[in-house]
Amino acid sequence: MGIIERKEREKEQRREEIISAAEKVFMEKGLPAATMDEIAELAELSKGTLYLYYKSKEDLYVAVTMRGGEILYKLMAEATSPQKPVLERIKGLGDAYFEFFQKHRQYFRMYRYMDNPQVHKQVSEEMLGACKAKDQRIWNLGVNLMQQAIDEGLIQSRVAPVEAIVMLWAISDAMMRQIDGNSDYWKQLNVDLESTLKRSYEFILEGMMTKKGKHKFQPLKTAEEIAS
Repeated sequence: MGIIERKEREKEQRREEIISAAEKVFMEKGLPAATMDEIAELAELSKGTLYLYYKSKEDLYVAVTMRGGEILYKLMAEATSPQKPVLERIKGLGDAYFEFFQKHRQYFRMYRYMDNPQVHKQVSEEMLGACKAKDQRIWNLGVNLMQQAIDEGLIQSRVAPVEAIVMLWAISDAMMRQIDGNSDYWKQLNVDLESTLKRSYEFILEGMMTKKGKHKFQPLKTAEEIAS
């Protein structure tokens, strides 16, 4: 290995160590309370060195959320294996998102905090661009699957693939926020939010389907789902 390659590898390793340190601080304190001094201390680096890699703690926050995004992408890629029927793969997108929510709740919360426009203003264009590129891979998975379902005559042709995926994502995201923040309230009303989430996703998906699509989708449901 040449000197340049070795230095690049060392630089990338240090970058990952910085992100790991930042992740611990952000998940413990949140973005507003976290400081670059704390991250530098945990990473065992000077604050000056930290700034050589990331221009601000907001940029570092985005870097951590991108790590979570990579986990989400892999879950969705696994759930949408080409060997499966396309409608099962679209349903799998929702299942994968919920698995991400259950197993990686802190990443989910960090993603949601990124919705804050004030945070965006403090993130460099470079990091925002990198984050959008990562997120676009996830959107492309869904949009391409929806287009395939339309081409196969399973989803109505009047449905725009991007709009369809936005609708499925929006209902899932909204329900997960309720599960995360207001589950006790809904339990008092005897509402099972997890079940409601799955029903909502399937109701919207079925509403987009053709008769052919609904016929093929029915066997994907469990006997309990069909009976209910």
